[in-house]
Amino acid sequence: MTNDEPQARLFGTDGVRGLANRELTPELALRLGRAGGGVLQASAGRATVLVGRDTRRSGDMLTAALAAGLLSVGADVHDAGVCPTPGIAFLTREGGYAGGAVVSASHNPFADNGIKLFGAAGTKLDDAQEDAIEAALRSATDNSPRPVGAAVGRYRPASDLVETYARHVAGTVRCRLDGLKIVLDCAHGATAGLAPSLFESLGARVELLGTQPSGDNINAGVGSTHPAAMAAAVVALRADLGFAFDGDGDRVIGADEAGRIVDGDAIMAICALDMLRRGALPGKTMVATVMSNYGLDAAVSAAGGQVIRTPVGDRHVAQAMRNGGLLLGGEQAGHIIFLAHNTTGDGMITALQVLDMLVGRGVSLGEATRHLVWYPQEHRSIRFADRAAAGRAVDAAATRAACLEVEAALAGHGRVVLRASGTEPLVRILVEAPTGDAARRAADFLAEVVGRTQS
Repeated sequence: MTNDEPQARLFGTDGVRGLANRELTPELALRLGRAGGGVLQASAGRATVLVGRDTRRSGDMLTAALAAGLLSVGADVHDAGVCPTPGIAFLTREGGYAGGAVVSASHNPFADNGIKLFGAAGTKLDDAQEDAIEAALRSATDNSPRPVGAAVGRYRPASDLVETYARHVAGTVRCRLDGLKIVLDCAHGATAGLAPSLFESLGARVELLGTQPSGDNINAGVGSTHPAAMAAAVVALRADLGFAFDGDGDRVIGADEAGRIVDGDAIMAICALDMLRRGALPGKTMVATVMSNYGLDAAVSAAGGQVIRTPVGDRHVAQAMRNGGLLLGGEQAGHIIFLAHNTTGDGMITALQVLDMLVGRGVSLGEATRHLVWYPQEHRSIRFADRAAAGRAVDAAATRAACLEVEAALAGHGRVVLRASGTEPLVRILVEAPTGDAARRAADFLAEVVGRTQS
């Protein structure tokens, strides 16, 4: 790497991310293409790689650079254009590609961008593959192949593949949605050109938010990180329910008929309970991360099931699911995996699975979730100059001491999760406590201590 590039690990919990054209530059994207293509070529011979992107303005620039890097090592590139991340994961596996790549920063602000890499199975690269790519990037010598003549890779537009993915999503449910009025918030992102027609094709009447991407409005006050607008629209339009996707379509947050937010934990709970009733949850077990509310465990346990916990990141959830032969897992933020239908979180598939369950049982989303009991949680995010500084704050002696102090005060009746974000320069704090006041006080205390590490 050049001296002005960060030496912290490039790959976070969800690929490589940064401020587009400053941290995530076209030069870095090209080198990622060369290094990643070299790793894929080593295991697959002449590789064909599927690429896609979300609607960010910087997506064209970074996709072109990434594709150039792949082509330069002899890999062929098929470009699906704007496509949800789960679409690239599905199409990579089903199309027999050696790998896939998505240029997207998911739920991050529009000025950020990222690159996510998938292997031939449509799963995110494992640590060994990421380490091999990082080693190639950090090497003073570029040892990736540099073929000439007919051995140089070829580029082909492949936007027609997006409809193949849309047909797959529609085929994951048995039900029709006739008579349902649904608010869809597409975050001005990758689902904007797909979700409205897909849900209408199943009979729903849709009311739309966030379906006018301009290149600089993705996730701006809309989508799964800002679900209040969708929830308000459900009430104002007297809709039956609503769903808000994130920028690349791998997350979804719902709202019931009264405008109450239904987060990923609630979605997983009602789906797990339904699968337990039908005998469709292998091992009576599902997977969640350490961030999920203990109310999820309580609901699933009361129905005779169990929840396995993993570190934060959908790749950890997916790995635990594959290792255990499990079919349901996800994150509180709405990144939910139905492994029978896709290898990664898929917002549209998740929304349709919820609808399939509601229609099948003849209940509303409010009725399905009303019995769930959640433990008070408080979240805080403290921004730092870069991810390395956030990591140092987490490891600081004052931070560790403060966490121990809060945990002692909770005395086994709550928990603390404090971590550096794997995708943004943030320290994220979660406190779960018996009362909301206790959780707020503890979260504020920890945020103050972490904030002081910047001075």
